[in-house]
Amino acid sequence: VGRPMLVVAVTLAILAPAAAQPLVRDRDRAEFDSAFVAYEAGRLAAALDAFTRLAERGDRLAQYNVAIIRLREESVATPLPVALGYLRASAKAGFPLAQYLLGTLHETGRHVPRSQRDALDWFQRAAEQGLVDAQLATGTQYYLGRGTTKDYAQAARWYERAADGGDVAAQYLVASMYEEGLGVPRDLRAALQWYTAAARQGDPAAQLKARVVADRLSTERDS
Repeated sequence: VGRPMLVVAVTLAILAPAAAQPLVRDRDRAEFDSAFVAYEAGRLAAALDAFTRLAERGDRLAQYNVAIIRLREESVATPLPVALGYLRASAKAGFPLAQYLLGTLHETGRHVPRSQRDALDWFQRAAEQGLVDAQLATGTQYYLGRGTTKDYAQAARWYERAADGGDVAAQYLVASMYEEGLGVPRDLRAALQWYTAAARQGDPAAQLKARVVADRLSTERDS
């Protein structure tokens, strides 16, 4: 899992298109932006104070940011249980990055009880909002049967959604499932499409597989 990032309201609008409410309330926007400017300038105490005030008022981005600052150990001023409480509040309020991060914590057992069932629940909530990393993680939970029974059809569904979002690993994985007919009907044309998509992003294994599948399609046409 990549390092969690501190978030800015304007960039996050594209990450949560299904969110019904604005990511930052109008009355809080200037204060949020000021907090982020302070963070970028290295004035961490001022940024954390401002984010914490917003978090206490229920701002889900600020809740997430307070949690991230503590989990990165950029500051330990916020007690860990308080930071985790903010993270959970942000996730429950529907913020997909918080949902995904909470899923990864439950998956690994870092700071929270290890639970693949809870990990899947949070991954899937974020995946349903279009977060590509969460879609990949959800597919993997179903593929491996973690927190649920193995379900290759569900795995393929989520891998394909992540592949549509441009994730190279998901493109390779869904290609292999189409190649083998695992969770989806065997379809070498679809496999070639996704191997080619991954190859275009520089995946060397996908480049090899695309050539192999193209040769198989040619042989099948000629036979």
